Amino acid sequence: MSAAAQPIRVEVWSDVACPWCYIGKRNLDAATAAFGREHPETPVEVIYRSFELQPDAPEQYGGTISEYLAETRGLSDEQVNAMLERPRASAHEAGIEMNFEALKPAATGRAHALLHMAAGQGCQAELGEALFRANFEEGRSLGDPEVLAELAADAGLERDAALAGLDGAEFKARVEADKAKAQEYGIGGVPFFVIAERFGIAGAQPPEALLQALEQVHAERQASA
Repeated sequence: MSAAAQPIRVEVWSDVACPWCYIGKRNLDAATAAFGREHPETPVEVIYRSFELQPDAPEQYGGTISEYLAETRGLSDEQVNAMLERPRASAHEAGIEMNFEALKPAATGRAHALLHMAAGQGCQAELGEALFRANFEEGRSLGDPEVLAELAADAGLERDAALAGLDGAEFKARVEADKAKAQEYGIGGVPFFVIAERFGIAGAQPPEALLQALEQVHAERQASA
């Protein structure tokens, strides 16, 4: 395989409970699409890695995000609204309409396990998009195994196998391995992009910044070919 045809690997540490990660995914989608138009001979391989912002979150929380943040962080409704306004505006620019009012706070460990299962069957990107959309736009609880199984089936997984694998040791171990790798890299927040093991990019950067990194990797490979 020529240097030009070798995939550029992009590893993304993210959490499906993180609005900035949803925005970052959409921005990366835009960047890879633009790169593909310019360099159709060079594929980009995107792998989503696990990161739990709140590993001690309840499996399912019965209240709203405002109630959850008031309980866990001592924030008022006004403070919550101010905190959410920035990602809401950035999401709109990325083509996402955040529905924070319907959001159901929940632990994401099982969702991450499911993403590892999906990676093995070639539908991780589809499932990741579905999980983000369900959480931030549709108000569906990612702590509900039935919701997760339904989303998995829609993305291309076998529903019963997905349901059985939510608490499987194999996929839990992969989640923990991703979290350990994040610690090794010094990743303290998400989204975090590692491009071709060369560039580490923190935050929901605009598509142009991600595209620039892809272009630089491509140019370096061409120069060394």
